[in-house]
Amino acid sequence: MQDTVVNNKRIVKNTFFLYIRMLIVMGVSLFTVRIVLNALGVVDYGIYNVVGGITILFSFLSNTMAHASQRFFAYELGRGDIEKLKVIFKTTMTVYALITIVVVFLTETIGLWFLNVKMVIPAERMEAANWIYQFSILSFVFSMFSAPYQAVIISRERMSVFAYISILDALTRVIIAYLLLVIVYDKLKLYAVMQFIVTVGVTFSYILICKKSYEECRFEFNWDKKYLKEILGYTGWSFYGHASNSLRNQGVNIVLNLFFGPVVNTSRGIAFQVNAAVTQLYMNFYKAVKPQIIKYYAQNNLKEMHKLIYRSSKFCFFLVLIVAVPLLLETPFVLQLWLGDIPEYTVLFTRIVIVTMMIDAISPGLQTSADATGRIRNYQLIVGTILMLNIPLCWLFLKLGCPPQSAMYVVMVVSVIVLFTKILFAKKMVNLPVRVFFVRVLRNILIVTIISFIAPSIFLRISDQSLLRFCFTVIVSIGWTCFIVFLLGLSKNEKYYMYSLFKKKLMKNP
Repeated sequence: MQDTVVNNKRIVKNTFFLYIRMLIVMGVSLFTVRIVLNALGVVDYGIYNVVGGITILFSFLSNTMAHASQRFFAYELGRGDIEKLKVIFKTTMTVYALITIVVVFLTETIGLWFLNVKMVIPAERMEAANWIYQFSILSFVFSMFSAPYQAVIISRERMSVFAYISILDALTRVIIAYLLLVIVYDKLKLYAVMQFIVTVGVTFSYILICKKSYEECRFEFNWDKKYLKEILGYTGWSFYGHASNSLRNQGVNIVLNLFFGPVVNTSRGIAFQVNAAVTQLYMNFYKAVKPQIIKYYAQNNLKEMHKLIYRSSKFCFFLVLIVAVPLLLETPFVLQLWLGDIPEYTVLFTRIVIVTMMIDAISPGLQTSADATGRIRNYQLIVGTILMLNIPLCWLFLKLGCPPQSAMYVVMVVSVIVLFTKILFAKKMVNLPVRVFFVRVLRNILIVTIISFIAPSIFLRISDQSLLRFCFTVIVSIGWTCFIVFLLGLSKNEKYYMYSLFKKKLMKNP
């Protein structure tokens, strides 16, 4: 019981640091988008979004390793085996080096051919597009070598360090946006170079901090067959899952480019800027919870693990819902206030992306429960294959003459199927009671969501669009949603815990 209390306090503390980070990073991201969009123009912004996406498409390899690293590091920390942790870190770095070589080869062959032969890019911007591509590859290489160090920090639940570096990263993006306005040079090329410089700085920050603070972060090649087999056995199937997720995100973007060109990529890129900002609302909480789920499994404490899965699924969704309600109701006004001129399809794309994100926000805890077991072959094979269906389905609908938004609807529907698939796997892999999950999580979420839209929707109908209406809509939406979440969304124990937490904070002497 005492360990559970300590773990809950650590989750709250880490979530606090991550949300401070989120507020700053989200504010900076949203602020700089308009500047960068105006500096680059609609076409160049779309080019950057889709060309950089080719490299991101290959980066599922680094995402796979980052995911695997966090699992193995957190598992060994849960068992208290530091010596094995040192060996696993060295082995992981060896695998990272090999994967980096593979990715560079793939991007400089298949990816480069696809960029110059298949992509729909104006001929006069092809040189700039190649600049973006090459600097994106370089950024990827540096990001690969920072990933295991980030994994150590997250596994050790030192979220303050992660937050500080992310804040510095965000602030440098403001400087980049300003330099785009004042430096007279090809803006697209300049943007690619400056983004690369920031990535290099962030990578060295993680490496230096980890080398100084954590004894396991000593890089040397390790070819221990036992650990290589263990890590590669896990990452082999994790690789498939992350490749599928990457194809869902960047593959759909490329399909849209092939049918409609870079202007539609700009609209989708803006929608995903909103997605990236709002996703932080639940991913920060999830980062704080994820190591605890894995550690509970390592300790064979499935009862506490199940409770944390229920809680994380609800809390991740509610954190998104609080912001999603006013955003969905006032999407046109928000985009106009943010961007000025709104590219075609942006409003609809943004709304579909937000709804899809709300669906995805329910499942991170379920995925972590599967990862914790290490037995992920069937899970990744089935979930990954369902995600892969996004590409042929999107291509089919667009080939039949459907509008661009049809691709976004396909992604949303597939996300629903994936969610229910993950629930069934959690039952099989960690004995998660499906009926309890439906009652405590899904039914709870559905009721809260429906009621949350009632009050702000009524207010919206009785007033005309204006800045004053927007401000009142935001206030009414957030206040009403928070009230409904507390009243109907939280269990008795969760309410008592939050009450105790706030009471403690209020009574604490300054």
